[in-house]
Amino acid sequence: MQQTYQNISARPMPGQSLGAAAWIRNNLFSSLPSSIGTLLLMVVVGWAFYNAFDWAVLKAVFSANLEACNSARGLGACWGVVSEKGRLIVMGRYTDTEHWRPVIATALMLGVVGISCMPRFWNRVLPLIWLVMLVVYYILMKGGMFGLTEVPTDQWGGLPLTVMLTVIAMTLAFPLSILVALGRRSNMPAIKTLCTLYVELIRGVPLITVLFMASFMLPLFMPEGVKIDVLIRVLVAITLFSAAYMAEVVRGGLQALPKGQTEAAATLGLSYWQTQRKIVLPQALSMVVPSLMNTFIGMFKDTSLVTIVSLYELTGALALALNADADWRPFKLEAYFFITLIYFVFCFAMSRYSLWVEKRTAVSKVR
Repeated sequence: MQQTYQNISARPMPGQSLGAAAWIRNNLFSSLPSSIGTLLLMVVVGWAFYNAFDWAVLKAVFSANLEACNSARGLGACWGVVSEKGRLIVMGRYTDTEHWRPVIATALMLGVVGISCMPRFWNRVLPLIWLVMLVVYYILMKGGMFGLTEVPTDQWGGLPLTVMLTVIAMTLAFPLSILVALGRRSNMPAIKTLCTLYVELIRGVPLITVLFMASFMLPLFMPEGVKIDVLIRVLVAITLFSAAYMAEVVRGGLQALPKGQTEAAATLGLSYWQTQRKIVLPQALSMVVPSLMNTFIGMFKDTSLVTIVSLYELTGALALALNADADWRPFKLEAYFFITLIYFVFCFAMSRYSLWVEKRTAVSKVR
């Protein structure tokens, strides 16, 4: 039986399945219970946002007027505490008349960190730039030469101290963690045992214990007349602590690499260090970029613990600023919001850079 072709009448175009409207309809108002839950949540969020905006902006006091702040207590925020105590919070106990020095030094250090994150500057000149930056940073912060007033290291504080501890500890801990991770996978029992003991010992105690030992216990074992600056001791303690955690992250990347990679390198006649530098480490590190950046962010926030050894970084400087002035002490919540914003800016910048590195490594893998 011969079949004849018949046209099918046009059907109406299906509903729009792309765009913001479709996403809202499919995810927030797909059914009656979902719609009710969405509306209730919107009411709660709107109420919370209105009250927060009313407290933080509409009824807030922005000038350093103590009388106005006391009148607004319980009704609005007193951002005047930031205007009044901002310099002490950000700079700590550093000499007031010399604040321009930590500002320039911190900007210089952050600038070098910024260019170090760009591939175009990854060449042999970069270590020299770091060396020059550290020398200039120390001269500016410490003084005592070139006509600069000397400022003891125990007077360094605030944001410059937080940035310095994070950057230097991060720079020293990263290569150390790679060596420890390779040592834990070594076939030489002595090196493997030493690296394992180091990692397990450091990871078995909190950072506050390591800082306490470095600051108060270590001087007791030093020969008479030998004294190491407390800032150096704290910096070494944070570096060793961070390197132990970072080494486990790197070791995870090394274990995830297929064994065929090292076997192929051996067939090409590459030495152990050539294999690690050109084949193993580039692939292993690219696998653990999120975990490494998580460790860096944690290191940045853990610097707040150095307050226990009388080094007043950002958080410690805030407590120092408010505890010394009973009039502004009731408005410490606003001051904590201020340093929270600073911490968020730095941590968010590091997380964005981590995503950028992940995208670059993903492109290289596709190629």
